[in-house]
Amino acid sequence: MENIFYNRVLELAEKCGKSINQIERELGYPRNALHNYKYGNEPSASRVVNLSDYFNVSPKYLLGIGEKDVEISIDILFKNLSEEQKKELSKISYKWLLLRFYKMVPLSDGFDDI
Repeated sequence: MENIFYNRVLELAEKCGKSINQIERELGYPRNALHNYKYGNEPSASRVVNLSDYFNVSPKYLLGIGEKDVEISIDILFKNLSEEQKKELSKISYKWLLLRFYKMVPLSDGFDDI
């Protein structure tokens, strides 16, 4: 029987565009540390808290106590972008700020293409 904790971690990993192994490496966990929860091994309280902080969700959600829809934090999404994507996002944000707050966008920036 599969574990709700493992399913929630897997769901969140997929939303982040990461594999379970990538998350294990980023958090400094031993290989297969998260896979071991697939068939019912119970995580320690510190692991639940660590993963809930990583995914920006509540520990209750990871344990299956809450069914609240999950939003991935912008920090996690940004961290997964390539350097080129980060630069592109920075340019888009800059242009948006100019347009939104200062009502000005340089004509040569091609903002209409976005």
